[in-house]
Amino acid sequence: MDKPPSENQKTSANPSQPGAESEPVWTFRGYHLRASEFTTAMVHFFRAEVHRANIWRTRLDTTTNWAVVSTGASLTIAFSQSGFHGVILMNALLVTMFLLIEARRYRYYELWSSRVRLMETDFFAAMLVPPFQPSPDWAESLAENLLHPQYPISVLEAVGRRLRRNYLYIYMILTIAWAAKTALFPTAVKSWYEFTYRASIGSIPGDTVILFVALFISSLIGIALLTVGLQQALGEILPRFASEAGVPLNTSGKATAETPTKPWFRVARRRRQLMALIITDRANEVGAAILNELKRGATVLEGKGMYTGATHSILLCALTITEVNHLKKVVSDVDPRSFVIVTPAQEVLGRGFMPLSTEKS
Repeated sequence: MDKPPSENQKTSANPSQPGAESEPVWTFRGYHLRASEFTTAMVHFFRAEVHRANIWRTRLDTTTNWAVVSTGASLTIAFSQSGFHGVILMNALLVTMFLLIEARRYRYYELWSSRVRLMETDFFAAMLVPPFQPSPDWAESLAENLLHPQYPISVLEAVGRRLRRNYLYIYMILTIAWAAKTALFPTAVKSWYEFTYRASIGSIPGDTVILFVALFISSLIGIALLTVGLQQALGEILPRFASEAGVPLNTSGKATAETPTKPWFRVARRRRQLMALIITDRANEVGAAILNELKRGATVLEGKGMYTGATHSILLCALTITEVNHLKKVVSDVDPRSFVIVTPAQEVLGRGFMPLSTEKS
């Protein structure tokens, strides 16, 4: 959002409804909604996102249950009278497949969950404390997330989290069970040579099997430890704001002036920036509409059509991905015969975008 909601509200002039004269109207980017209508829409959207996050959270439990059930079944078979320790190793591979499936589902869960947390912290929570309005840019962030969703967590971080929370314990049980089955059944081994002999699987020597198990478990532990510091996603229970995440506070216990007020988990990526070229014969009217409706600036150039030889005005306008549809509507309403070209911009510097000046390190 370019401005706080308080600056984008006006008084309704529709006398057909009681009290309409004093009811505020949301006028963000040309949309005219009463505050009650906007809030109702956001509540329904919030409930839908919570429901979707809950569904994917349940699917996480499903894959964990599959891993637990398959582990119990494999141990029962392995420790039976005619059981074989290779069943445990085969189950470890099956559990790894469940881990990868759960990591993929966890990325989906984090996507829906991040939207829920963004609405909770920047919309609902912000309406409960002064100045009783949503954070200025929350709508832009949420709209971009809806138009171009991206996973807020990498595959490696997702695998590491699910390992630390559930699967390391399952692998630990499988490793102990495999070692116990090999060393103690049907009788206890008396030497390392006998242990390696029992560890063999068909034509695969016992030394190779033991080495594979050691490397496999070491890799899992390494992934779990190396991903501890990754915090790309908010997680189910993590600090919401910068002051809770270790940002220094002043002597009064409040965050300093430089402390950002938005949730620290919001994805810090630059929005997609575009450049629009509008060829029109009504440059003044189209430019004024862009200034009033989109709150964006425009630059007029003169051009000449090669086919007709006629002179036309060309408006240059930098904008973000969420403003494209609004731009097309504004131009169409003013001059339907306009020719609009929207191209990606490598970088847009200046007011309303990234600052032009950079600090020297």
